[in-house]
Amino acid sequence: MAHVRSARAAPAPRTALSAADLAAVERRLAATDALLASAYPGDDGSRQPVHTVYVPADRYDAGLPADWGVAALAAAEAAGGLESLAVRVGLEPALVDHVVPAVRDKLEREPIEDLRLDFEDGYGDRGDEQEDSDTRRLAERVAAAVAAGLAPPFIGVRIKSFEASTRARGIRTLDLFVSTLVARGDLPGGLEITLPKVSTVAQVEAMAEITAALERAHGLPDGRLRFEVQVETPQLVLGPDGVSPLAQLPAAAPGRISGLHYGTYDYSAALQISAANQSMEHPVADHAKAVMQLAVAGTGIRLSDGSTNILPIGDRAEEAWRLHARLVRRSLDRGFPQGWDLHAHQLPTRFIATYGFYREGYAAASARLRDYLAHESGAVLDEPATARALAGFVLRGVDCGAIAEAEIAADLGLDRAALTRLAHPKLAPPANG
Repeated sequence: MAHVRSARAAPAPRTALSAADLAAVERRLAATDALLASAYPGDDGSRQPVHTVYVPADRYDAGLPADWGVAALAAAEAAGGLESLAVRVGLEPALVDHVVPAVRDKLEREPIEDLRLDFEDGYGDRGDEQEDSDTRRLAERVAAAVAAGLAPPFIGVRIKSFEASTRARGIRTLDLFVSTLVARGDLPGGLEITLPKVSTVAQVEAMAEITAALERAHGLPDGRLRFEVQVETPQLVLGPDGVSPLAQLPAAAPGRISGLHYGTYDYSAALQISAANQSMEHPVADHAKAVMQLAVAGTGIRLSDGSTNILPIGDRAEEAWRLHARLVRRSLDRGFPQGWDLHAHQLPTRFIATYGFYREGYAAASARLRDYLAHESGAVLDEPATARALAGFVLRGVDCGAIAEAEIAADLGLDRAALTRLAHPKLAPPANG
């Protein structure tokens, strides 16, 4: 009988790299780690409004949002009702019964999500004495509206630009507005500040210095005053050195910039686009917005599309509603969840198109998330990055009112906090924390 030799265990594999090799990699990538942590923190998971309404500053009072909601509903009813309007502007008939009641509720309850009191183009040059007086008076109105629960979730000012001719005036208005609010108590939680017509990184750095100085003067926490940058000049998209200043902004003012807002008409005019062809969907607009997306990807800086000045009033109402609804949907499809509205009659189509977008995509998104959470393979095999995007999509739908929190609880077994952690895992606490 043949002798059977006993098997010997193979020696455990050993790594070949030394501690010195690994330390060298750590040294080489230390700057990269610091850059990713500081300049690319990701989104903070907070609510982003679906629109910003711009009104000349002196037209603001606490009743304006409710008045706009009443006007929006009246315009829709006069045009045959919200149901008919929704179908005419492209909402799928199967979604009407769900979307229309939600839009009606929105227009009655929260017709404006974000309101900007405009001291720039919508206000003009009225002299220092008048603008000083208006700034103080309107800041008092904002403070009173916030205290009374009458202000939109987000509210603030657009000051004049930091171009030489308007810089001092813009800074003074910002100072007076913030100082008046502070004198009345805490700043509004949804305070927004917009810097228009930015041309260079230096203008953004100057704005960051001014906001930091105001924080020090009033004893506010560092970073409390953030601001939006309006992309309205070609020089901000492509600088004289052939580099895009947009890509330099996150590192130039870390933690200060809350959003980039595309300015349809100033930008188009600067590129010699005729007035009849100036549009959010012109190729020059799409190019600028693609650069904006690339520049702030991963930084936590939000994106907003611009506006259309074709208003749904008079004989052009039907055409304007169709156009507005299509442009809102176009922006959403291209990754711009926010835009500008200029007139109360644009509110019905803003919310019809927005709610339709989220309702249309919710069934598939929730099904894919269920499979992902259950570690099951459905018709689509999603990776963690796609799961984050799906959760972010649902979260934005919840934030604006298109999707009810009760739905995600029933469909996914998640509350809003858990959905936020799924969409933004960097916000999740440590497992044993």
